[in-house]
Amino acid sequence: MVVDYQLIDKEAVASLSFPKQEVLNDAQEVLQRKTDLERALTLGNLEHVKMKIYFEDDICGHVVETTVWGVTSDRIILKQGVVIPINRIHKII
Repeated sequence: MVVDYQLIDKEAVASLSFPKQEVLNDAQEVLQRKTDLERALTLGNLEHVKMKIYFEDDICGHVVETTVWGVTSDRIILKQGVVIPINRIHKII
């Protein structure tokens, strides 16, 4: 499935609705996403590097450019407590 991504402001992410389904079908892609999230967390906390996060809500795909401040078992935490469920993230660049 090809997803078109719309640029979104970090503050607007809080108003989105996220289904519970996983967006990735391949186990290798899920593993790569985990590795990329750990790297984004390190770069965010040590270097304050902004990453592009490609994700999908219940309507369409979005991309947000921001710093990753935290990663839990099921979501990432951005500034101001904004969260994105990990299972809705396609990739992190």
